[in-house]
Amino acid sequence: MARRSFIAIVGHGPDLERDEGAASVLRSLGADVRTLDLWDDPPRLFVDDESKARAIVVEALDRPDLAAAALRALRREPRLEEVGALVAVSVAQIARIEPSSGFDDFLLVPYVPAELYARVRLVEWRRSEFATEERVKVGAIVIDRAAHDVSVGGMHVPLTAKEFALLSYVCERRGKVVSRTELLRRVWGSQYEGGARTVDIHVRRLRAKLGAALPLVTLRGAGYRLESPLPGSGGPEGGDAARATQRGGAGADAHGDERGESRDEGDEDEDEDGDDEGDEDGDDDEDGDDEREETARAERRSGTSATGAATTGRERRITR
Repeated sequence: MARRSFIAIVGHGPDLERDEGAASVLRSLGADVRTLDLWDDPPRLFVDDESKARAIVVEALDRPDLAAAALRALRREPRLEEVGALVAVSVAQIARIEPSSGFDDFLLVPYVPAELYARVRLVEWRRSEFATEERVKVGAIVIDRAAHDVSVGGMHVPLTAKEFALLSYVCERRGKVVSRTELLRRVWGSQYEGGARTVDIHVRRLRAKLGAALPLVTLRGAGYRLESPLPGSGGPEGGDAARATQRGGAGADAHGDERGESRDEGDEDEDEDGDDEGDEDGDDDEDGDDEREETARAERRSGTSATGAATTGRERRITR
């Protein structure tokens, strides 16, 4: 049985059903709408187990200070944790909208019906995830397998062949731990003779290109896991930096600074960035340049660092 999807409109009870309100406008456009007073319990929105919220519109109007508190209450309901939310305010209150309030977008009252529905659909798309034979979407990342293309927030991100294959695989395994051995076997092939250092190099490149849109964490001694995307992480620039920092701090307590551990296990030599980037061309060369050379160079560098060679990071930079 298909799940019934609806748009939740939250606001001051007596004003929710006014003719020019979001509930009336969206119903006139054919949407299934459910309303909730600011002070009611969020579970009231779900009249049956098959219901699913498409988006949330909080009608703050002239009280944007109440909107953030209302959203926090809504997020405490598990079925609303990952639902996109918009705040509707009057023109005079635009400056009072706090970027840190947690809303994905805002609306101006009085509504323009077409704009209201378009913004609801946009926030629904941003929060959606799906996987088909041709396309995969995780947060703001869209992978088009047929076109061999990756975009973040609608912007094309150039990836090498191996970066594309690595990203596709970790997205397919979202929420599951994938070891470096597994990644080498599935992305590079069972005949590949390089070491795990290759995986670390490519993961670092993906993080650099995709930013906070790629919530790929390192699990010491286990491998990597792709988590739920951060709210607001819409592009390579990193999205909402404040929320990303907050999420990273919580992850440090739970997983031993998971993102930082990627440096401990595979990215310990900051000074190697230039060399790694120089090797990248070989990865994208369709003429068949052997990637084993890149891995051999990386492993030799890693081995030199591990044996405590006299050349320090500063000395390497000076030499270059």
